[in-house]
Amino acid sequence: MPVGHDFDPDDRAPSTRLRLQEMLWHLPRFLAGLGPLGPRGPEGGPPALVVPGFLATDRTTMDLRRALAREGWRVYPWEMGWNTGAKEDTLVRLKHRLDAVHDHRKVLLVGWSLGGLFARELARAHPEMVRAVVTLGSPFSGDLKSNTNVRAVYEWVAGHPVDQPPFPRITDKPPVPTLALWSKRDGIVSVRSARGLDGERDKAVEIDTTHMGFVVSRAALSRIGREIRLFLSEQEGAPPQLGGHAPGQDEAA
Repeated sequence: MPVGHDFDPDDRAPSTRLRLQEMLWHLPRFLAGLGPLGPRGPEGGPPALVVPGFLATDRTTMDLRRALAREGWRVYPWEMGWNTGAKEDTLVRLKHRLDAVHDHRKVLLVGWSLGGLFARELARAHPEMVRAVVTLGSPFSGDLKSNTNVRAVYEWVAGHPVDQPPFPRITDKPPVPTLALWSKRDGIVSVRSARGLDGERDKAVEIDTTHMGFVVSRAALSRIGREIRLFLSEQEGAPPQLGGHAPGQDEAA
């Protein structure tokens, strides 16, 4: 640490003990990923695309997509298998998914952990197709070498230094509304990196959950849905409402 630098504990990656607790807490939730992987929510609902985190799949984000579907969104999985880190073709493949999901309406991008970094860069490249970006415990701000406690695992799996992805990483805010949801209880990502700084996102909101809880905790998922609703109403100047749910519609969740 440079001499004279004021240390902020929010910059530090969570401890190894917290990382292990995250893993153990998540084990009983694996069964939540059972079920069809296709789109969920009312067919007429506004489109949303969910991007999983590192070493996660569409099975891992099943509860998150169910929750968004109950809010009235037409929610789509990323359909790219395991997220094994940034690849040269990651954004190209995500653009294909965005093309498939996009209709005459812009798409809400929701990215958990590493998926949030992908969502931000996808929105930066194609803002005309994106309604907003929501990151869940994503380390989009600060030094990637020190803001998570899975750096060694990431570099081993992805095959490149964590701070040298095969496409540019920009911390400035994408040119679309951007909401960062973060938690002091996150056992994987530092508070500061998931919260971000002014100029890196439009709004940051604390959610009381673990890192894994962003995609499986019922209380957290309910809060996430409310915060997305409120954020879009603030950005778009409309009263807060469900994502587009019409009473009596089958949400297929």
